[in-house]
Amino acid sequence: MNGLSALIGSLLMAILLIIQSSVFSRISLLQGTADLVLLAIIAWASHKRVKTGWVWGIIGAVLVGYVSVVPITVYFAGYLAAVELATVLRQRMQHVPQLTMLLSVFGGTIIVQGLTWASLRFSENPTSIGDTLNLIVLPSLLLNLLLAIPTYLAVGDLAELLYPQPLEN
Repeated sequence: MNGLSALIGSLLMAILLIIQSSVFSRISLLQGTADLVLLAIIAWASHKRVKTGWVWGIIGAVLVGYVSVVPITVYFAGYLAAVELATVLRQRMQHVPQLTMLLSVFGGTIIVQGLTWASLRFSENPTSIGDTLNLIVLPSLLLNLLLAIPTYLAVGDLAELLYPQPLEN
């Protein structure tokens, strides 16, 4: 099932990246936008039967890093940290998966946005931390949190298809 999961993850990440780049980049709150790829990665890693969260994190990082001006290492570090956060929270909070998703999205968004800011700060685009927080990070966080539960439910249906619950006798 790991190969099929990686193939489906690759296709889904590519579709989400296209939607994120073409549609959601135009739907912004101040200067913040939703990160559909991050949401899908966290939702996938938040499901208890899923063992391929790292694979989806790597695929998402490669795809987003390819189309972004931000170095690909930022996405590798940020997305894989978000997968690890989701995995740890899933193990500790097994009975409240939606809360796991929300906390993982909160932490993952802060991590990715923070790494992105640091990368841009030390390269060509120095912006103040206050402006970045107010105009990009907080609006992006709000949009990601609004989309977190619908994404969790949609990805959960996919997880149920790929990892069906064993029948009890």
